[in-house]
Amino acid sequence: MSEQIRQLPRRLSLRLDLWSLGALLIAALVLAPVVSVVWIAFHPTENIWPHLAQSVLPRYLRTTFLLMAMVAGLTACIGTGAAWLVSMYDFPGRRWLDHALLFPLAIPAYVGAYALVDVLDYGGPVQGALRAAMGWTSARDYWFPETRSLWAAGLVLSAALYPYVYLLARAAFREQSGCTYEVARALGQGPWGLFRRVGLPMARPAIAAGVALAMMETLADYGSISYFGVQTLTAGIFSTWLDGGNAGGAAQIACVLLGLIVTLVALERVSRRNARFHRVGRSQRPIARTQLQGRQGWIAFALCLFPFACGFLLPVGVMLFHASEAPAQWLAPGLLVALKNTLLVAGLASLATVAAALLAVYGLRLSGHAAGRWLLPLTTLGYATPGAVLAVGLLIPLAALDHRLADGIEALTGSDPGLMITGTAFALGLAYLVRFFGVAQGAVESAFGRVSPSLPMAARSLGRGPGGALRAVYLPMMRGSVLTALLVVFVDCVKELPATLLLRPFNYNTLSTRVFELASLERLSEAAPAALLVMGIGLAAVAVLARTNRA
Repeated sequence: MSEQIRQLPRRLSLRLDLWSLGALLIAALVLAPVVSVVWIAFHPTENIWPHLAQSVLPRYLRTTFLLMAMVAGLTACIGTGAAWLVSMYDFPGRRWLDHALLFPLAIPAYVGAYALVDVLDYGGPVQGALRAAMGWTSARDYWFPETRSLWAAGLVLSAALYPYVYLLARAAFREQSGCTYEVARALGQGPWGLFRRVGLPMARPAIAAGVALAMMETLADYGSISYFGVQTLTAGIFSTWLDGGNAGGAAQIACVLLGLIVTLVALERVSRRNARFHRVGRSQRPIARTQLQGRQGWIAFALCLFPFACGFLLPVGVMLFHASEAPAQWLAPGLLVALKNTLLVAGLASLATVAAALLAVYGLRLSGHAAGRWLLPLTTLGYATPGAVLAVGLLIPLAALDHRLADGIEALTGSDPGLMITGTAFALGLAYLVRFFGVAQGAVESAFGRVSPSLPMAARSLGRGPGGALRAVYLPMMRGSVLTALLVVFVDCVKELPATLLLRPFNYNTLSTRVFELASLERLSEAAPAALLVMGIGLAAVAVLARTNRA
């Protein structure tokens, strides 16, 4: 018995070390593509960096910065303004708009781009109505803004991404104390003064975080900017790799893009480092909304309805119209195959991502290593890294490994097995795991923090090991958060376009790639059913998000 007691700590330590080792391996897997991109960029087979720096890179940077500035300004104004109105005022339709303003999160930006061009282009209903009303017969008779341009890309991305700012700003406004606003009113502050001097300063960290997310998504976008012909850094990666055939040059542009992402993350954290706002007491009075009557109420309703109409009603309406033109497309074999591929790869990837997040967070919590405090935040870098960058970091080393495995198996068996990694959807699923690990990790880590430490300690005292405590205590109490993380990661996998385009096997279509390919050929009637399926899946996640953030 004494010998068994002496061996118990050793067995427990070994078990804990295995959990810790597993967590470290998962973290290394998530960070490996980013490291791979940097390695390839500094060790290219053909160094074209001087040519890139002198020719195309300045144009890519200039266009990228202009697009980011436009999206940052518009999303900050739209998201913050809408959040202020629904949080501080009562007006017709406020309760409905409170949740409806989140719906554009379900719409991929590239679908919004197709809808905008379809409505505003020369053959669309807007210019057609103008020509009919004014008697114009050709484009030479009038001036109309160019629809495939930088400003159009900025509008589409802003309409799709403002909910990031709206969601965080709305939560920040609602957490503020009503007493603060009462004191400000007593000191003579009007509506504008309350917003500028009280609400905005206290919500600034949340707004900055939302704008940073919107800018990171702007950097990651490829579908809409390629449709509009805007040459950003992401477009440069595709052009250098696919058209120029130079993976090293693509990795070098990817490193520039990665540097911008890291800078954005650092600036966002610095912007809220010194911001500290505390509650004034143990309980605080909620904000009493001001009732807007008559014209003021309808103006507030119109201001909130406009971004919802641009970001949700327009793309959904255009796709429904085109889907109704060709109902037979709902039964097209290509759509059914794309739907099956999407459900399979996104489902497996979301399960693997959430499971990896559970193991990584739990393993590092068990180990108690100080490394966990800086390693877990590093793994969220994958979510901030555009899919095109991850594709560069994954495809090149995986292709080399794939060829070596195939050569080794052929040498042993005499038969060529083909490409087992890059020739299947495995690489695509791995890219999804790396890309969206940060989403799952954040949800899982937050859920672990809400479980009282006494409960797993009681389970351990009753003889349950780490795995038993995870199954019997943590998972039942975290079921809601885990299922939400699964749904959100699944929807993100469905919507992801750049990594899917670069890493999918030959002739392997998902819903997102089907929409992109058909819409790029101006075949919107064929693309509409797939686009509606993508948006429907996204709406499910937005409904869950709206429910969990209900106030």
